[in-house]
Amino acid sequence: MSNTLQPVIAVNGLKRAFGGLVAVNDLGFSVERGEILGLLGPNGSGKTTALNLMSGVLRPDAGTIRLNGQDIAGLPSYRIARLGLARTFQLVRVLDGMNCRENVEAGIAFHRPHLSAADTSARIDHLLDRVGLGGHDLRPAADLTYIDRKRLELARALASKPALLLLDEWLAGLNPSELGIGIDLIRSLRNDGATIILVEHVMAAVRALCDRCVVMSSGRKIAEGTTTDVLSDAAVVKAYLGGVAADA
Repeated sequence: MSNTLQPVIAVNGLKRAFGGLVAVNDLGFSVERGEILGLLGPNGSGKTTALNLMSGVLRPDAGTIRLNGQDIAGLPSYRIARLGLARTFQLVRVLDGMNCRENVEAGIAFHRPHLSAADTSARIDHLLDRVGLGGHDLRPAADLTYIDRKRLELARALASKPALLLLDEWLAGLNPSELGIGIDLIRSLRNDGATIILVEHVMAAVRALCDRCVVMSSGRKIAEGTTTDVLSDAAVVKAYLGGVAADA
């Protein structure tokens, strides 16, 4: 089957336990090309564990994870990155001992096919400008503000032209003006054809960005559907939103 007829990622029967705690329990969903899927749930529901399983940080106990048709479950992170999956982290991870340019160059190492020196330089310039760090290429990453560290991490994730981008609370901790900028940036990525799984607690961002949502609670999927339908689902309101409508 052609990749154009397959979901970018298809997760089936995914399970991971830590001792007696089942963090992800029989999780399944798929994401179509060009779609933003919201992966929602209260703290401790298994969202980040699911991202860690997809990106190779953790190995699943059971289940399949097919990226463009290839089962990547249990592969090491570097191989999954080379196959086209990139991510950001809940706690921002940049290389503080390097400048902005070098951070993005580290991400380009996973680009397939390899780029020439000239193409690498041009792509770094483009990505730094794309995320709002144009002209800061020689600035040490350790000197960046919180929002700029997030921008840099995103540029590094985009460097390999991933088929799938995982964003783990990338919008968390931003002030209202920064949040608007961040939402516009993610929306522009989707407009350029990016496929994204978005873990987020900011409901304004979820409503603005997500085509569909999957909601987890205690490791299980409790709802899936359009964003409007999911956020009005009684089970979601009870489990995730504390019994009030998802207007925050």
